[in-house]
Amino acid sequence: MPEPTVKDFYDALAADYHLIFPDWDASMARQAVALDGLIRPRLGPGPHRILDCSCGIGTQAIGLALTGHHVTGTDLSPRAAARATAEARARGTRLPAAAADMRALPFRPFAFDAVVSADNSLPHLLTTDGIRAALTGMHRVLRPDGLLMISLRDYDEARTTRPAATPPQVSETRDGGRVITFQLWHWHDDGERYDMEHFQLHPAPGGTWNVRVRRTTYWALTRGQLTDLVTEAGFTDITWTSPAAGGFYQPVLVARRGPHTPEGREGAPAGRDG
Repeated sequence: MPEPTVKDFYDALAADYHLIFPDWDASMARQAVALDGLIRPRLGPGPHRILDCSCGIGTQAIGLALTGHHVTGTDLSPRAAARATAEARARGTRLPAAAADMRALPFRPFAFDAVVSADNSLPHLLTTDGIRAALTGMHRVLRPDGLLMISLRDYDEARTTRPAATPPQVSETRDGGRVITFQLWHWHDDGERYDMEHFQLHPAPGGTWNVRVRRTTYWALTRGQLTDLVTEAGFTDITWTSPAAGGFYQPVLVARRGPHTPEGREGAPAGRDG
């Protein structure tokens, strides 16, 4: 049987992803406030054209749309993207979303004022070439002086401590049941990549539990590694905002689209309009 892909992982998780959060709507609202607080001081009051190129089921994209921005979502998982659009509609806002690989974004150059990739999505790309392709595409679809925002886990510390697991989190289902989520990490010999087993325990009849396990792999990128790759892709004014300073639950890299793209990297097809 072939190894599961990142698309397989998020297709399998799409229906249950909101259960990662104790209160998904409250998390959406908090994260939107934090991201909007990075966008408007740099780009003006807006509203702005924003691409969330790893939108998942809409955790960041829906919140930003509810603050008034014009948000488009893409995700490797078609199931997640479809759910993002439906969840936005249920909350009275609009989020056009489609399946797309962040390494081949299907939009014309300069289509967006800001590009967001949150929730530790970029580290699914396990090679420098993969990340370069994604960052070059993000640069291409941004307007001159547009804003890039990427959030990562704090891998600077994790690369030193090599945690084997994450603490369990408990959330409630609509019928009052409780779901427990946690992760097991299996580090590779290179000390930079790890296989992750994502466990969710769902209550079942008779006081038992149904266990759902999904597996994927990450590259534990340090802030220095990502900063170098973002610089190489043609971005400038790169800063990092900590959770304590910015209110987002992960460190966030913020950068500007430079006026030029490194030679030989602008040739992706224009695709459809954003």
